[in-house]
Amino acid sequence: MKLNTKLKVSFVIMFLLPIVLCSIVITGIMVIQDKGMQTNYEVESMGWSNNLAPVSMLSKITNSIYDEIRKEATENPERFNDQKYLKELSSDVEARFSNFILRKNNEIVFSDIGDSLSLTEDMLPNYGEGDNNSGYNVYYGDEYQCLVKQYDFTDKEGNHYSAFILTATVKIVPQMKLMLMELLLAVIIILIMTSLLLTLWMHSSIVKPIMRLKLAAQNIQEGNLDFELPVEDSGDEIASLTKDFEEMRIILKNNAEEKIKAEAEEKELIRNISHDLKTPLTAIKGYVEGLLDGVADTPEKREKYLKTIYNRASDMDKLIDELTMYSRIDMNRVPYTFTKIDINHYMEDCCEEIGLELETKGISMEYHNFSNEEQYVMIDIEQMKRVINNIISNSVKYMSDRKGMIRIELFNDGDYALMRIEDNGKGISQEDLKHIFERFFRADSSRNSKQGGSGIGLAIVKKVIEEHGGMIWAESKEGIGTVMNIRLKKVNKDNNESEGESQNE
Repeated sequence: MKLNTKLKVSFVIMFLLPIVLCSIVITGIMVIQDKGMQTNYEVESMGWSNNLAPVSMLSKITNSIYDEIRKEATENPERFNDQKYLKELSSDVEARFSNFILRKNNEIVFSDIGDSLSLTEDMLPNYGEGDNNSGYNVYYGDEYQCLVKQYDFTDKEGNHYSAFILTATVKIVPQMKLMLMELLLAVIIILIMTSLLLTLWMHSSIVKPIMRLKLAAQNIQEGNLDFELPVEDSGDEIASLTKDFEEMRIILKNNAEEKIKAEAEEKELIRNISHDLKTPLTAIKGYVEGLLDGVADTPEKREKYLKTIYNRASDMDKLIDELTMYSRIDMNRVPYTFTKIDINHYMEDCCEEIGLELETKGISMEYHNFSNEEQYVMIDIEQMKRVINNIISNSVKYMSDRKGMIRIELFNDGDYALMRIEDNGKGISQEDLKHIFERFFRADSSRNSKQGGSGIGLAIVKKVIEEHGGMIWAESKEGIGTVMNIRLKKVNKDNNESEGESQNE
């Protein structure tokens, strides 16, 4: 849920939830209040209107005592001359938050109002003027206001009586007080719970994710990129920001790891170069000293010394050239000139040239073309030759003690031309086989002065083949030999495109 939507929902909840809850609570309190009034004051259901109108409520709670007075006045009016009965009646009236007055022949004979109210006879309705069982306002002095219920009757002797029930309108029934307190408390609790609910919701959806982002930022600032930032699928802006932040952390971590790896590779490269340059330099230095000291005292020895110096210098030049080439490949600054050519004829010429060189090293070479048709591919002739030379040179380095053999085979693999370069060398372990195309990787068995190598020859091969849109992979068994497989995409012989140039800047 988007933040904008959450804010709208929170506003609706803040507005509607208190109203709904207050309505439910007020209804419940009113029902309980109504039942309490019925039980305590012997009245019928007060209803909503009376619960919300205190004056009407005060009028109704004296109905039962008024009915009792009317009944007693009708059946036994002489009883109103009994002070004991009048006190009991007054006590019942007082329990209903009212006062009782009895007037006989226009003279007040009983009153429980006391001195709190200055009441005179002329303030009460005259005999026969009252509307029995009705409540209306009567003012005593400037402030006092009450409801008056009046019942007029006569006894057998002809005496006129007026019984009054006076209820002050400023009084509040205890149940009413309790109801108001309960309503106030309920409203406060509902507002607190609504605020707490919304606060917890906003905290969990906004504040908590922001705190996690803050902690993540602190970890990144301290250089700790190994922590994992949990991403919630809530769909809001903060979740999206958290996801982007986590992706940024992963990228930073990968970059840091690549930087560490690159630094380690640079150190390894320096060690390899130091090792590989030291050997021919030592040899050159030794032979030069031999020449200077006159050790090579015959033309044959001098020629041998000079050839050795030349070969060692050539090895150094080849190593430097290889490093320069990889540097250019790594920065994508190698120019490629692609030419459409029949790979069958190309491999025949290439193998003829390579075979002569291998013969001088006592290594035999076989070439077999198992393709029955022409196979045209787009290649950079010089770079593809570098690929083949690097693979064969690598094979020669790791030849076993038995007579060396290189076997090159060419196949038709559907839309691809497949080349296999096989040797009978020492082979590569399955653990090392996974890493042979990585830059600066050299198997442990290669770490000697005889084999040397910078460890980037096969990395160059892989990069060049990929730039040709091809694939290369290796198969090997220790003690038997290694096979390099190269697969190149074939092109149509009859298309007009014969040559193209690509410059990677």
